[in-house]
Amino acid sequence: MDLVPALQEPLKQPLKSVLGPATAKVMAEHLGLHTVGDLLHHYPRRYEERGQLTQLAELPMDEHVTVVAQVADARLHTFASAKAPRGKGQRLEVTITDGSGRLQLVFFGNGVHKPHKELLPGTRAMFAGKVSVFNRRLQLAHPAYELLRGDSEETVESWAGALIPIYPATAKLESWKIGKAVQTVLPTAQEALDPLPPSLREGRGLVPLPEALLKIHRPHTKADIADARARLKWDEAFVLQVALARRRHADTQLPAVPRRPEPDGLLTAFDDRLPFTLTEGQRKVSKEIFDDLATEHPMHRLLQGEVGSGKTLVALRAMLAVVDAGGQAAMLAPTEVLAQQHHRSITEMMGELAEGGMLGGAEHATKVVLLTGSMGAAARRQALLDLVTGEAGIVIGTHALIEDKVQFHDLGLVVVDEQHRFGVEQRDALRGKGKQPPHLLVMTATPIPRTVAMTVFGDLETSVLDQLPAGRSPIASHVVPAADKPHFLARAWERVREEVANGHQAYVVCPRIGDDIDEAADAKKAGQKKSPEDEAEKRPPLAVLDIADQLGRGPLQGLKVEVLHGRMNPDDKDAVMRRFAAGETDVLVATTVIEVGVNVPNATVMVIMDADRFGVSQLHQLRGRVGRGSAPGLCLLVTEMPEASAARQRLNAVAATLDGFELSRIDLEQRREGDVLGQAQSGARSSLRVLAVIEDEEVIAEARQEAMAVVAADPELEQLPGLRTALDSLLDEEREQYLEKG
Repeated sequence: MDLVPALQEPLKQPLKSVLGPATAKVMAEHLGLHTVGDLLHHYPRRYEERGQLTQLAELPMDEHVTVVAQVADARLHTFASAKAPRGKGQRLEVTITDGSGRLQLVFFGNGVHKPHKELLPGTRAMFAGKVSVFNRRLQLAHPAYELLRGDSEETVESWAGALIPIYPATAKLESWKIGKAVQTVLPTAQEALDPLPPSLREGRGLVPLPEALLKIHRPHTKADIADARARLKWDEAFVLQVALARRRHADTQLPAVPRRPEPDGLLTAFDDRLPFTLTEGQRKVSKEIFDDLATEHPMHRLLQGEVGSGKTLVALRAMLAVVDAGGQAAMLAPTEVLAQQHHRSITEMMGELAEGGMLGGAEHATKVVLLTGSMGAAARRQALLDLVTGEAGIVIGTHALIEDKVQFHDLGLVVVDEQHRFGVEQRDALRGKGKQPPHLLVMTATPIPRTVAMTVFGDLETSVLDQLPAGRSPIASHVVPAADKPHFLARAWERVREEVANGHQAYVVCPRIGDDIDEAADAKKAGQKKSPEDEAEKRPPLAVLDIADQLGRGPLQGLKVEVLHGRMNPDDKDAVMRRFAAGETDVLVATTVIEVGVNVPNATVMVIMDADRFGVSQLHQLRGRVGRGSAPGLCLLVTEMPEASAARQRLNAVAATLDGFELSRIDLEQRREGDVLGQAQSGARSSLRVLAVIEDEEVIAEARQEAMAVVAADPELEQLPGLRTALDSLLDEEREQYLEKG
C-alpha cells in the first residue's frame, strides 16, 4: 500500500508547490527533505521557553546556532576602508544577553540599516548564524533574526504559546523559516498512517501518530513533548527492528548444507597440536558456532570480542570444522596487511596441517591460500585453481575474493573480519559463490554495547568473547601532555629506549603519512571548514615520515627504526612486518594500518602521537597491539590539547579503563546522535531522530521482542499496511535485503 498521498506529496513540483519553490529547493538540497512526510518527520532539536534564554556562555564554535536573547546595546561605528575611503564605511555592533553570557552581533555596509532601526535595547528576538571568534570574543556576523513581539498575532500564532521549537537548520534556511514551513503542512499530519499495531500502541499507552506529530511541532507544555518523543522513539525502534526481523526470518527460510566435523579429522589434529588450552569463553563460543554449522539453515553469527581475546583462533576452528565436513572456508579481511597477517598466523598455527598435497603435509592436511589484488599473475592463477578444484580448503583474502573470476569447489563458510569496513553488498557477493547459501561468521574487535548490537546487527545471533587468554599481560595507559609538560614527552622516548634495551620492541603511531599526496590533500582541506580543535591547533597532524626521521636523528638515535603505511608497495609492507615480527626492527613508526590483527608478542610499548585525532574505539584497538606476550604492555597517548578540552577528557577515559565495552559506550555518548546508524541503514532515507541508542536501551529491547512476534505471525505484514508503508519509507524496497551494518 502506498503512502497516504497527502504525506507523499512533494514539497516542490512543477505546477504547484506546497512551499515556495526557493524554500523547497533548499530543503531538498541541504536537509534531504523532499515530501510533506519528510518535513513532518524533521523534528525540533530542542525548545526555547519565552521566559528562559539559551546559554550564550556555552555556544559551540563554528556551528550554525539559533539563540533567543535580548538586545543589551547597539552602536553604529563609521570607519575608512578600501571600499569606503572617506570614512563612510559603517559597522553596527549589537550586544545581546541571556543572563548567562553576552554575545556580539556585527552587521556591515548597507546591511546595517534594518537592524539599526529594529534591534533597539530591550528588544527580544531569535538570532541565527555561525559562531566565530573576533578579538578573542564570540560573535555572529550578519545573523538572520526574527523579532519576538508579544503583540504580533502572526508571531504568537506561529510559535504557538510558550515553547519555541528550534529545528536542525542550515546557513541557507533558519530554524524559524523551517518552523513556518512545518506549520503550513501540519494539518496533513491527521492523515498519517500509524505503523504501530493498535494492540501494541494501546498496550503501551502511546499516543496516536497524528497526535504525536502535532505535539512535537506545536507543544503547549513539556508533557506534550514527552508524550510525542515517547511515541516517536517507539516508531523508530520498532520499524527498524521489524526490518531486521524480516531479514532474519528470510534467512532462516534458506537451505544450507549442515557441516559436522569428522570425529578424528583436521579439527582434532589441530586441537592436539595447540600449545595451550582454550579459555572457557572460547570453548563456549565454539560450541555455539558448531551447533549452528550443524543445522540446515545458514548460520548468521556475530563474534565480538575484546582486543586480543582470541577471536581468530575461534574462527579458524570453525573453518577447520567445515573443511573436515568436505567444504571450503573463506576469510575476508579489510586490508592487504591484515590478510597477509592472518595468512601467516593461520599457517603458523596449523604447521604441517596447512601443507595439504605437499611433501611433509600431515594426513588430514589442507591447503591455505592467500588471494589479494596485488599478487603476481602466476601466484594468483595457482590460487584460483586451488579454489576451483577444492585443493585449498581455506582461502584468506581482501575484496579480491569477491571478483567474478573467483570460483569455489564448495564454499561452506564465510568469515568476515572487521565487519564495519564491509558493506552487506560485498558480504552477499561472497556468499553468492556457494552452491547453497554458506554459513556466515562476522567478527569485530570493536566491542559493541548490547543496544547497538541489537540496532545495527539485529539480524545476527551474537557471541561475546570477553575473557583474555592466560599469559596475556595488563596494559598501563598514560596521557602525555606534550604542550603543558614537554619533559613528559622526553621521558616517553626514554621509556621506549628502556624497553628496547630489555629486548622488546615499540610502535609509534601517527595520524598521517606525510608524503606529497598527503600534503595535497591537506592543502585542499585547508579551504574547508575546520573544527574548533583544528582552529586551536593550526598545524597539520603529525606524519609518519617526519616523525620517523626526527626520532632516528634525535631521541631514538642508534635504534633500528622503520616505517609502515598504507601507500607502500604490498611486498615492501609485508617485508617490513616480517622484519618487525622477527625482532630485527626495534621501533615501527606506522599509521593505523596496524590497528587490527597485527600480532607481535615482543612489542611492549606504543606511543600514539596526536592521540586526540583518533576516536576512542580506535585508540583501544591500537593499544591492543601491545601486551600480547608475557611482558606488561605500556601505551602512551601524546597530545597537545589543553587539559579542559573535550579531547583530553576522551583520552583520560581511554587511559582509565581497559574495558572495551565501557569505552564503546563513552565513544557513542560523545559522538553526535545519528552517527551510530550513519552507515547502518544503507538505502534508508532517515537516520535516528529521537531514538538515542544508549539511553533508550529498554525501548530497543522491547521493540525487538514485539517486532519478532509480529514478523513470526505475519512475515509479509499483510495485516499491517501502516507498518508496511513505514518500512518502505525507511528502506528503498529493492535494498531492504541490504540493510547495511555499521
